[in-house]
Amino acid sequence: MSSSLPVFDTTVQETNAWLKAIAHELEPCDRHQAYLGARATLHALRDRLAPDPAMNFAAQLPMLLRGLFTEGWRPSQTPTLERDVDAFLARIEGALPPDFPMETESLARGVLRGLADLMDHDLLAKVLRQLPLPLRSLWPQTLATL
Repeated sequence: MSSSLPVFDTTVQETNAWLKAIAHELEPCDRHQAYLGARATLHALRDRLAPDPAMNFAAQLPMLLRGLFTEGWRPSQTPTLERDVDAFLARIEGALPPDFPMETESLARGVLRGLADLMDHDLLAKVLRQLPLPLRSLWPQTLATL
């Protein structure tokens, strides 16, 4: 189905490709579960970043995912104060359905791996430097140490 607006058609295709890549990292999750996991993880990440780094991160996402990233955002209430992995994962878990089929840390690591594979590593590293060291450890090792 075409929207007759190429920019919308393109972002739907790009978003589907990103969700497919994330779903691949989250096997056996399907694309809908990948969406739910990505949404929860992106919101936790967004809220932990200050507004400028959050928007620098969002700029790398396809337009549809950028909208998902900013959905419900209150920049004046960020960054949140989670400094350790458990608190960050609790925020993600709180945004997931109770019957989500995957453990939260594996989910977060899979979503972040999928994103890292699709994003510019130099720009991503600049954003990640804004996170406390324990939270960077959830990202692929090549980025967590930058």
